[in-house]
Amino acid sequence: MPTYILLCKWTQAGIEKLKDMPQRLERSRNAFKSVGGQLKNVYFTFGRYDMIVTVEALSDEATAKAVLTIASAGLVSIETLKALSETEGYEIIRGLQ
Repeated sequence: MPTYILLCKWTQAGIEKLKDMPQRLERSRNAFKSVGGQLKNVYFTFGRYDMIVTVEALSDEATAKAVLTIASAGLVSIETLKALSETEGYEIIRGLQ
């Protein structure tokens, strides 16, 4: 299953509701489950992003659906990166001419 990295930044509304974070994270888990995916890891971070989340999902479309569902609450903005494993990356590199 493809892996995605979500770079998350709380909106002002999200900051004002930080105490609800455990419930928000559970809703995020459910959003990915609803599209056949899984939220794998959550890291609270310092710097440009407030959280980095790794997920697995069946497709780009499934990921987009879950991310848009989460972001539509207006509490977080999300930048989504599709990740390739080391093995997948090397397969691509080996195929270069």
